[in-house]
Formats: sequence, structure tokens, C-alpha cells
Amino acid sequence: MTGEKIIIAIDGHSSCGKSTMAKSLAKILGYIYIDSGAMYRAVTLNALRNGWVNNGKPEIDKIVSGLKNIKITFIWDKSTEKNTTYLNGENVEEEIRKPEVSQNVSPISTIAEVRREMVKQQRENGLKKGIVMDGRDIGTVVFPKAELKIFMTALPEIRAQRRFLELSENGLDVSFAEILKNVKERDEIDSTRAISPLKKAEDALVLDNSNLSREEQFKWTLKKIEEIINKNES
Repeated sequence: MTGEKIIIAIDGHSSCGKSTMAKSLAKILGYIYIDSGAMYRAVTLNALRNGWVNNGKPEIDKIVSGLKNIKITFIWDKSTEKNTTYLNGENVEEEIRKPEVSQNVSPISTIAEVRREMVKQQRENGLKKGIVMDGRDIGTVVFPKAELKIFMTALPEIRAQRRFLELSENGLDVSFAEILKNVKERDEIDSTRAISPLKKAEDALVLDNSNLSREEQFKWTLKKIEEIINKNES
């Protein structure tokens, strides 16, 4: 698909396939996928390298002070067809996935100053357009002027069933009732949390994929993108 590049913001409930949709769109459009999780991992890696985490406890003041020296960007690697994370110009995609980073990212990602800085850098990444990002508040907070905002949802029972099948196929003994309970609880937590609550932007298009295949969802979204690009060029 050619034409002027746009920003695509995808929000929605858990287990709706937001990340799968975002990554697929980035790949076919040649856009950058902003991986917010990777950004928090990069901050964590920087903290670990500087010795600002002791016995799992982050030294918040040092981490916050060090944010001014951090620049996180993404590049689409055509050779591997993967989104690649760069920390101050260094490819850290593999290093941020290591166990030590995984074990320490949660407490660092909850630091308010870190979250604010990441939103700032996400917006900076979007200055040249050609961006796809998914989350809870992308269309309302991070990219409120995004040309296309999608709010993905599905019935809790459908999402729970998808999760149940996924876990069962991986050999895990799970309870559908327990998964459904967790899905509903997650919806409540996501919608009422103080930081980055799940909220539909007023101008977002709702994609209820309760009865849609991935191919049908993808086709629907590509059609909306094409309509926006054609409208902008006319």
C-alpha cells in the first residue's frame, strides 16, 4: 500500500489480538511497530548496566535521573523481518529479552517518571508518521491525533475460549471457568486503574472480533487504512 504514511493507534481489551494485529500491519505496510514493553525493558537494561538495581529493588532516584541520557528507537530489520529495539543507537533487541531484564522490568515500569518519559519518546518516534502501536491509552493519551484509531473488543466468553484453547494446545491443564473469571477481572482492573486506564477514544472505530477470523479483521483494517490515505490525498 502506497501513499502518505499515517499513525495507527490500536487499543482494546486483553486477549483481543491487538499486538498480533499491530505487528502484522507494521510488516505489510513497512511501518515501525512501537513496542512499549521493549521500551521498559531498555530502561531496565540501562539500570542494570549502571548498577541501579539491588536485590530486585530499583534505585528510583538514579533511574529517573538517568532518563535524560536515554534514547529509545525502533528500526524494521528487513533481513530478519523483525522489529528491532535500539538504546542510544545500540541494537539491544536480544539483550533486553534476557532473564535478568525480565525479572526486573515490572517494578521499573511502574515508576511514574519512567512512564511519562516513555510516552514522550513514543510521541517523538511518531513525528515522521508510519507508526503502529497498541495498548490501553494509545488513541487517548499517546497519539490523540492519530489518523486511525481502532478499539478492539470481543465478548469475554469468546476471549476466554481463545485463551483456553491456546493454553490447552501448549499442554497446560487449565480451567475455562477460571480463565473467564480472570478475563473479566482484567477488564475491570484495566478500565479503572489510575495510570493508563483502558479507554475508547471518541473517534475510534470499534472492531468487535467476536465472530471474525484474523484474516477478516486484517482485511477490514486494511480497508480503513486505504480509505484514510485516499481521503488525505484527494
